[in-house]
Amino acid sequence: MTLFRHEEVLARLEAGGDELAARVWVNKYAVKDSHGNIYEKSPEQMHWRIADEIARIERKYKNPLTAQEVFDLLDHFRYVIPAGSPMTGIGNNHQVASLSNCFVIGLDGDADSYGAILHIDEEQVQLMKRRGGVGHDMSQIRPKGSPVNNSALTSTGLVPFMERYSNSTREVAQDGRRGALMLSVSIKHPDSEAFIDAKMEEGKVTGANVSVKLTDEFMQAAIDDRPFVQQFPIDSREPNNPSVTKEVSAKELWGKIVHNAWKSAEPGVLFWDTILRESIPDCYADLGFQTVSTNPCGEIPLCPYDSCRLLSLNLYSYVIDQFTDHARFDFDLFSRHVQLAQRIMDDIVDLELEKIELIMEKIRRDPQSDEVKQTEYHLWEKIKEKSGKGRRTGVGITAEGDMIAAMGLRYGTQEATDFAVSVHRTLALNAYRSSVTMAKERGAFAIYDAGREAHNPFINRLREADPQLYEDMRRCGRRNIACLTIAPTGTTSLMTQTTSGIEPVFMPVYKRRRKVNPNDKNAKITFHDSVGNAFEEYNVFHHKFLTWLEVNGYNVDEVMHYDDDKLNEIIAKSPYYKATSNDIDWVNKVKMQGSMQKWVDHSISVTVNVPADTSEELVS
Repeated sequence: MTLFRHEEVLARLEAGGDELAARVWVNKYAVKDSHGNIYEKSPEQMHWRIADEIARIERKYKNPLTAQEVFDLLDHFRYVIPAGSPMTGIGNNHQVASLSNCFVIGLDGDADSYGAILHIDEEQVQLMKRRGGVGHDMSQIRPKGSPVNNSALTSTGLVPFMERYSNSTREVAQDGRRGALMLSVSIKHPDSEAFIDAKMEEGKVTGANVSVKLTDEFMQAAIDDRPFVQQFPIDSREPNNPSVTKEVSAKELWGKIVHNAWKSAEPGVLFWDTILRESIPDCYADLGFQTVSTNPCGEIPLCPYDSCRLLSLNLYSYVIDQFTDHARFDFDLFSRHVQLAQRIMDDIVDLELEKIELIMEKIRRDPQSDEVKQTEYHLWEKIKEKSGKGRRTGVGITAEGDMIAAMGLRYGTQEATDFAVSVHRTLALNAYRSSVTMAKERGAFAIYDAGREAHNPFINRLREADPQLYEDMRRCGRRNIACLTIAPTGTTSLMTQTTSGIEPVFMPVYKRRRKVNPNDKNAKITFHDSVGNAFEEYNVFHHKFLTWLEVNGYNVDEVMHYDDDKLNEIIAKSPYYKATSNDIDWVNKVKMQGSMQKWVDHSISVTVNVPADTSEELVS
C-alpha cells in the first residue's frame, strides 16, 4: 500500500481552497497507522475504501448494491456522510477500532459495590481507547452516609465516583482523540442535589457531561410546589425497602438545576418518563433493552452494552435550483436515498460485528494473563450480543440550515419549521420502509414482536401517517430495533461545507485573526493583543453564502474585499439575514426541535443560544 507524507497530502487538499476542511480530513479521517504514516491522499480514496466494504457485505444478501452505487452516494460528501468512527474505521486494517460512535454501559442487578464501580470504570476506559463516547448511570450507587460493610463504615456518595470516572476520561485522552463521557442520575436519588452541584466547583468533574433524569412526578411537584420523596434504591417497592428516604422541595431543587444550568450550562436535563414512553427499544425492556442513560451528546438513549453507529444525509443537496425563487426539494430522490442510507447503516452493523471479532481476537493474542484481560473481553462479548440482537442504527441529517436558506425560507419562521418537519417525516417513513424491506430480504431483528410495540407513540405516528407501512411491518417485521437520530455533525459538516445538524448558520461572514510573523512586511496588521502580538484580521465566508452570491449575480471576488457596511447591506438581502444562531428566537428554535422530535425515534443534539442577560426565570 502506498505511503503519503502528511505535508504532501495537506498541500494537495489545501490547493482546493478549504484549509480547515483539508486539515480535519487529514488529521481525523485519512487512514493512518500508529506511527502516523498516511495511506490515503484524498477523500475519493476514502470513499472507495468504504464503498468496497459496504458492497462486500451487500453481496451476502438479496438485491445487492454495487460498490459504484455506494460510492456515488458518498462521493464529494454530496449525499450520504458516515460519522467519524465508521468513516475512519471501515476498511481500515491499520487500527483495531470500533465503528460505533456511542456506547452505554451499566451492570444488571446490584451495581452498588466498589467492585462494580471499578468494573464500570475499567469498561469505560476500554471503550474510550477504541474511539467510543460512553454514557452510564449512577443511580445504583448508595447515597452519602449509608452504612457499608467495610472499614469506611459509611458511603462517600456519588461525587467522589463522578470524579473518578471524569479523571479516567481525561487519562485515556491524554495523547490523541479526546474522550467523551455522560454521567446521569435519577432525580429520585437522595444524592441528586450533590450530583447537580458537583461541577459548580472549579476544576471538578471536568472530563464528563452530567445530566439529571427528571420524572413527570417531580416536574408536577415542582409546578405545584409540593414535596418530593427521594429514596434508595430508587425503584424499590419491597416491604423493608427503600433503605433511605428523603423529602425535598421539588420547586427549590428545580430552582437549583435552573440556576446551575443558567450559570454553567450544566446539568443537562433528561425528561426520563418521556424518553421511556417514546423509546421503541423499551418495548423490549425485559429482554435487556431498558434504556438507562445516553451517549455524551444526548442524541442516543441506550440500554447497557448497546452501541450505535451514525450516518447523515446532506439535506442541502436535495434542493433543486438553490437560492432561486423557484427552488424546490427533490422528495423523490431524498426518499430513495434515505432507504439506501438505512440499508448502508444495516451493512455497517455487520461490519461492526466483524470489527468486534477482530478486537476480541486481539485481546486473546495480547500477552497479558487471562485474569487481566477478562473484563475487556467480556465487555466486547456483551456489546456484540446487544448489537447483533437489536441491530440499532442512527440515520440522521446535516445541513438543515442551508437547506432552509436554499429554499428561500428563513430559519426560525413557522413556514421554515413546517417545511423542515415535512422533510423529517419523509426521513422517518422511508428509513422504516427500508428496515421493513430488509426484514423481508435479510430477516427481522431477533426479538421483533409487533404486539410489544402496539402502544408505542412513535410507532403509532408511523401507523397514522402510512397504514400500509405499519401493516407490512406487523406482518414481516423490521430489520432494526430503532433507526433515527440527529447528531451534532460538527467536523463532518466541515467536509460537506454546510451548516451542521439541524443548526442555523453560525454567521454568513465572520472575522478570524491570524498571528503575523514580525518579518512579514506584506501583512496588514489590524489588531495587537495585550502583550504586543500583531494580528491580521480577515473575513471568513460561509460556503453556501458564497453560492447565494454567485446565483444572485454578485462578483464574489469583489464582495470578499468589501468593508463591513457594504457586506451587511448584501447580507440583509440574503435568506441568511436575521437567521444566524445568535439572531433567531430561541423559543421558536425549541418549538422547531419539538416538532421534529416527533419523527425521530432516538433524540436530537442541538445547541440553543440564549442572550447573555437571560434571566433564571425565563430559563425555568
